[in-house]
Amino acid sequence: MGTTLTKAPESAAHTVDAAGIAARIEHVSKSFATPAGQQLVLDDITLDVAQGEFVTLLGASGCGKSTLLNLVAGLDKPSVGAIATDGRPALMFQEHALFPWLTAGKNIELALKLSGLPKAERRPRTEELLTLVRLEGAYGKRVHELSGGMRQRVALARALAQDSKLLLMDEPFAALDAITRDVLHDELTRIWRETGVSVLFVTHNVREAVRLAQRVVLLSSRPGRVAREWTVDIEQPRRIDDTAVAELSVEITEELRGEIRRHGQH
Repeated sequence: MGTTLTKAPESAAHTVDAAGIAARIEHVSKSFATPAGQQLVLDDITLDVAQGEFVTLLGASGCGKSTLLNLVAGLDKPSVGAIATDGRPALMFQEHALFPWLTAGKNIELALKLSGLPKAERRPRTEELLTLVRLEGAYGKRVHELSGGMRQRVALARALAQDSKLLLMDEPFAALDAITRDVLHDELTRIWRETGVSVLFVTHNVREAVRLAQRVVLLSSRPGRVAREWTVDIEQPRRIDDTAVAELSVEITEELRGEIRRHGQH
């Protein structure tokens, strides 16, 4: 259904929970087999996401951002290192991946069913989630009746339906127009603050990273390594054109350009 349920080993989940950590990535490397031999995509990544924290992963195309997110989601395993999460992460993609033959409400109810919520409680919970993402009255709408932004709102509600403590987002707004993306930035910030969920958000858009995050993590070009981190001490809600957002974005962009130059990528 486009949103994948994964669960960390119980001992690991309890360890990170006790430490106030939603996700712990320890010395993780990932290689893939190619005709030319093993290709190192991620190299010795160590990163924590605290409970309730919003972290953006930033880097040039091909640096391994999505690969790292897939490892945290449990869709693949590290070649080296360990990953622990506090329970089941929920994963949201760039494409909404909604079932077109189901209504908006039924797409969300399917996630609730898979998470074990009793049938009698699914419709009320679905209506709550639609209200949370400001889609009241959209329960019976088919996917083709929804705009791109509305579809992503349903996808977000479906991810939240899993009642996960960690939300993994892989460039979920990249395909949307600028105005819709701007509105959904506001909505995501509001939902994050209301729910207290931890977010690990992948993007290649520097302004988006700064607007949303409490912490921005820059990955170097392949192989991906943690090149630098920034704590974003800018009061929320933020605007994409705020002076402080623009100034930090310029600094991060220069660092990103330096990483690309150092690794000879264009």
